[in-house]
Amino acid sequence: MAAIETDYLVIGTGGSAMAFVDTLLTEDPEARIVMVDRHHRPGGQWNDAYSFVRLHQPAAWYGVASYELSDWHRETSGFNTGMWSLASGPEVLSHFEHVMKHRFLSSGRVQWLPKCEWLGAEDGVHRVRSLMAGEARTVKVRRKLVNATHARIEVPSTHPPKYTVAPGVTCIPLNGLPAVTRAYANYTVVGAGKTGMDACIWLVENGVPHERIRWVVPRDPWMMDRANLQPGPDGWRRNFAYSMAQFDAMCDATDLADLFHRLEESGALMRIDPEVKPSTYRCAVVSRGELAQLRRIGEAGGIVRLGRVRSIEPSRMVLDRGERASDPDTLYIDCSASAIQPLPDVPIFEPGTINLLMVRFCQPLMSASVIAWVEAHVTDTAEQSTLCRAVRGPERPADFIYMWVETLANAARWRQNPELMGWLSKCRLNAQAVILRGVEVTPEVKDKLGAIAARAAQATARSPELLAMAAASAS
Repeated sequence: MAAIETDYLVIGTGGSAMAFVDTLLTEDPEARIVMVDRHHRPGGQWNDAYSFVRLHQPAAWYGVASYELSDWHRETSGFNTGMWSLASGPEVLSHFEHVMKHRFLSSGRVQWLPKCEWLGAEDGVHRVRSLMAGEARTVKVRRKLVNATHARIEVPSTHPPKYTVAPGVTCIPLNGLPAVTRAYANYTVVGAGKTGMDACIWLVENGVPHERIRWVVPRDPWMMDRANLQPGPDGWRRNFAYSMAQFDAMCDATDLADLFHRLEESGALMRIDPEVKPSTYRCAVVSRGELAQLRRIGEAGGIVRLGRVRSIEPSRMVLDRGERASDPDTLYIDCSASAIQPLPDVPIFEPGTINLLMVRFCQPLMSASVIAWVEAHVTDTAEQSTLCRAVRGPERPADFIYMWVETLANAARWRQNPELMGWLSKCRLNAQAVILRGVEVTPEVKDKLGAIAARAAQATARSPELLAMAAASAS
């Protein structure tokens, strides 16, 4: 089989890969691209997610820059009533599939190799093997390899429980909930990430009383309030207040505990139980309505805070710091897969390779789009690296500081590039621009923008103190 020749070989077709290629096609009219993925359609982990998954950030700035995902309708029922609708998993997959077929492939500049795996490279020649036919072929890359696989997102359907499940125990991945056909006396959700929260909310929405739900929460999380992330005329003031609250806390906090106290008092962050100190922060977004349901499970005595599950037996559940007797006739729902993995310590731009990592706080798709713009318009490798310094992923509460310091440093460098700033002001994936969609830029808006920028500059100036604060929390 003849070798394929291309400018860029992109490994993965998840959201970041799609956003990167979409922007590269626009900004570099000569670029030719080959995309390889083990899935049969684009969308990455969305292909493996549970059927009732919904995007927890606004669809207004998710997807690819050239094609709208949000339908700009509001939720009219449920725990998110009044907010912009949450795109469903099928809607997200449809978005990426449409882009692949009607933008990428129809351009004649993108070749898509589904159900294939990348085997590596030698002397600039890459090998790709079909998972269906078993045949391998070579790809000669003229410019760069684009690695879009660093996120290594885990979902319950593809990663078995990280604990022992004894015979006689019924334990299903989150994906299996809609197929349950009989009532159980009790339901136990294992895992406190966004999937665990979604499982609890789904059970409540489908008629399970709070007192029949047990929720294993190994680490309590800090969460963001969805109401702070609503774009448009009805949402921009609250979003601006949210931004200011974060920078105020960064400027005025005396230590990490005081920082999170200020963030919680201002409504910038939330927790399940005001009496329990969170020990993780992973950029999860929930509404106050959803949070109220999670709290009701706790009020009914259903939250178990004894660390991670080690084993589940018919008569007991063994955890890091103790055990609990198993309730009779219990359905266990596994949500222990870790969606967010530690990111590698590699540069975004290195010789012959682009690593798709974040360049802005918890915004991987926008980050990929920025990286593509820089690749298309900046030829000097050192300057590319200066404009795109990796922002770490969220894990510990202290990462809130690290991510903001790294994000603000990138933003300061971007402001030195007028072309980049002009593009950002119109980019559909740039939340800072989309927040003002449909809003007249009045003197009030300009004044508030100026005040936020000034406070952000003060937070930037305090970066050494903030980093010392974060380091002290880990010692």
